[in-house]
Amino acid sequence: MLPKEHRLSTPSDFSRTIRGGRRAGSKTVIVHLRHTETEPGMARSGGPRFGLIVSKAVGNAVVRHRVSRRLRHVCAGLAAGLGDDCDVVIRALPRAAEASGTELDRDVRRALGRIRDRSGD
Repeated sequence: MLPKEHRLSTPSDFSRTIRGGRRAGSKTVIVHLRHTETEPGMARSGGPRFGLIVSKAVGNAVVRHRVSRRLRHVCAGLAAGLGDDCDVVIRALPRAAEASGTELDRDVRRALGRIRDRSGD
């Protein structure tokens, strides 16, 4: 489980990240990244925050929970490499159900790399 300071918790946090951030996708996930440093009053510490979206399209409850656990593990590994001012939403696609943890990690990192390349970070 991710610590509370690394989790997006409100629907408005998810909406702001999805609507106001940059995105990149792969076969298994779509990653949305938003920097919050430009917003007044949004300064925070504790590292980046992550949110996961794993819908019923991915599979039944057992499959969705397995995908969520794997993605949380990926997020924990990414926390040190991202800036404190980042919000990240990861949306699992149906193909994530058959992907291993290593494949999910590779796809999320590749998508984040593409977002950073396009934004010049």
